[in-house]
Amino acid sequence: MTPTDHVLVVDDDAEILNLLGEYLQKNGYRVTAVGDGGRMWAALEAGRVDIVVLDLMLPGDDGLTLCRNLRARSEVPVIMLTARGEETDRIVGLEMGADDYLAKPFNPRELLA
Repeated sequence: MTPTDHVLVVDDDAEILNLLGEYLQKNGYRVTAVGDGGRMWAALEAGRVDIVVLDLMLPGDDGLTLCRNLRARSEVPVIMLTARGEETDRIVGLEMGADDYLAKPFNPRELLA
């Protein structure tokens, strides 16, 4: 990824949305931050997205369902970002199409890497 790439962050925690939005923007990325799957689909339809950072536990469709449906439509990379850090959760996330899996709490620098 390059610093002009567009990152879509999908998380229902406003604090995480703000933290990631500010951090990624300070590092030169364009960021769209949304709180649910409906807004995720709207952002994806509105323009090119280079990567999706997706929480698992969301209102409405959960992150696993969204990831599976996104993978059926697109090859955009997906990083799961979730409080569910057990080995089984990581494996299921990767099996549903995620490219990587980062457990909360996390260091924003690790996500950037």
